[in-house]
Amino acid sequence: MKAKNIKPIVLADSAGVEAYMQKLDHPLKEVLEALRKIILGVDSEIGEHIKWNAPSFLYIGEMKPFDPKEYKRYMIVSNVFQKDCIRLVFPSGAKINDTSGLLSGDYEDGRRLAYFHNMEEVEAKEEMLKKAITTWLTLLDK
Repeated sequence: MKAKNIKPIVLADSAGVEAYMQKLDHPLKEVLEALRKIILGVDSEIGEHIKWNAPSFLYIGEMKPFDPKEYKRYMIVSNVFQKDCIRLVFPSGAKINDTSGLLSGDYEDGRRLAYFHNMEEVEAKEEMLKKAITTWLTLLDK
């Protein structure tokens, strides 16, 4: 019996994120744009869409079956609520075991946050961010 060709579920919506960004009125819009470029540039199997009213990033490649309520694909959810910083929420950031100082917080649910207040911080933390994402990708149950 031949294996069925199963099309991967496409969860990315870059067009929706672009439309969101065009309308976004935030003092750190340039910071968010730079972070998007960095995150999406790490791996071609990282996609984006809008979640919790902000750009969010997820793994769009093939994975082993899992309960959708586990949200295993979600790697980063941006938070633009504050006007003085862009927060990147790593829902499973505790698994990354970051020692660079990029990720902070000690939340019971395992999330960790990275804060970006200006373009200088984006530039200073770019390699740490890329390393955290690369580490997260190795932890996926593909």
